[in-house]
Amino acid sequence: MLDRAITTLKQADPILAALIEQVGNCTLGQGERQGDLLFCLCESILYQQLSGKAAAAIHRRFLALYPDQAFPSAADLLNTPDDDLRSAGISRPKIVYLKDLAQKTLDGLPTIAELETMDDDAIVQALLPIKGVGRWTVQMLLIFRLQRWDVLPVDDLGIRAGIRRAYGLAALPDKKTVERLGQAWQPYRTIASWYLWRSLDAHTSGRAASP
Repeated sequence: MLDRAITTLKQADPILAALIEQVGNCTLGQGERQGDLLFCLCESILYQQLSGKAAAAIHRRFLALYPDQAFPSAADLLNTPDDDLRSAGISRPKIVYLKDLAQKTLDGLPTIAELETMDDDAIVQALLPIKGVGRWTVQMLLIFRLQRWDVLPVDDLGIRAGIRRAYGLAALPDKKTVERLGQAWQPYRTIASWYLWRSLDAHTSGRAASP
């Protein structure tokens, strides 16, 4: 199916076709998918608005607060004193987000298995009520955990920067421009997004540019 997606994208958009040739083989989805919804969204919240290196360090310190388990349960997270979370480098707003996520998990958020049976829009609507979880966060879950094939994060800075460079635009494209270009990439906008992210990696000699 990946070969079909890449062939379709190349035929639909010559500029993207050149980008695909430049980047090479798509490795999206080759790693093992893991983690329940609490795990995935906690990680996404911790990574928001931080560099990858800083976020990874905070995430490691967060996990170190629970040395006897691979990942805390929702009850464990709710029972963790705020000062302990602050000691890991987590900001006060993100502590609020994490605990709201934990409480909503206990109240009955869908499981990953249940999300897999839902369409993308239904998943977005189910998860947006969580504090600190916006559309971008849900889209990262759709792409990297649920492996949905037709997701285009129109507000993602990496996507916009990749489009600006590939299409020779004078400025970063706005949401409408990203959506317009993305129409040609359906139903494989996730794959197109991956190539746009990776094109930035190539441009910066391997420095991570994607979420």
